[in-house]
Amino acid sequence: MTTLLRLSCPDRVGLLARISNFVAQYGGNLIEVHQYTDPAAGWFFTRMEIDTRTLLVDLGSLRQAFAPIAAELQAEWTIRTAEKRRKVLVLVSKLGHCLADLLWRWHSGELNFEIAAVISNHEDLRPMVEREGLEFCHLPVDPRDKPASFAKVAEIFRFVQPDLIVLARYMQIIPAEICAEFAGRIINIHHSFLPSFVGANPYQRAWQRGVKLIGATCHYATPELDAGPIIDQEVIRVEHFHTPDDLMRLGRDCERLALARSVRWHLADRVLLHGQRAIVFRD
Repeated sequence: MTTLLRLSCPDRVGLLARISNFVAQYGGNLIEVHQYTDPAAGWFFTRMEIDTRTLLVDLGSLRQAFAPIAAELQAEWTIRTAEKRRKVLVLVSKLGHCLADLLWRWHSGELNFEIAAVISNHEDLRPMVEREGLEFCHLPVDPRDKPASFAKVAEIFRFVQPDLIVLARYMQIIPAEICAEFAGRIINIHHSFLPSFVGANPYQRAWQRGVKLIGATCHYATPELDAGPIIDQEVIRVEHFHTPDDLMRLGRDCERLALARSVRWHLADRVLLHGQRAIVFRD
């Protein structure tokens, strides 16, 4: 069993020693430690894995004991058990490759989380979801009244209170107020041609330009479209003989990989946000 401590705060001398000493004071044996100091921002980041079996107190008492130290350090922090299955909501439209990959990784146990529901503005992927015994919520988005449509989406978000909301090729723009309310909990995956190849048929236009690299970007959704902190990116080379369909196939592979890694890292508390940057302690 493992307890995770994640923290970021203004940098000062002796931070890592201070936190490590606290863990040792309560009997915690450190299994894995990551730390990074951003010299430009003057900010400190750390993630610690602690052997729960060695701790002398329960989780609640550990949090209570750490709170005064965190307040003194002006820190953002969490302490939780790694084994707790975290809740995820997945949003999709008609493209199912990212959803199918997440479902396989979830079903096989590679990604250990609870899928609370899959929400879609189309019915196309209902069979894929329901054969896994999961709830499929069809919430169409009326282009004439998008605020009313997204009010229903937000109701589900607030009811479920997920640890993560995954836009798995959900082809709608999440309203700014929802991005703000669930900041740091919504991730989006898209091809990496933005802003060079925005709009429809990006792979066709990329092929016409003879691109040599294509890829995918996974980032947190923010009120500013496609400008949130980047968690992961994946790229692959393109050859002269590849057709636009080949580019789409290769691009889908990139999207699946970047999204799966980002979901895993977020749920394992390996991502720490600071402004427009995401500090990622990879596994």
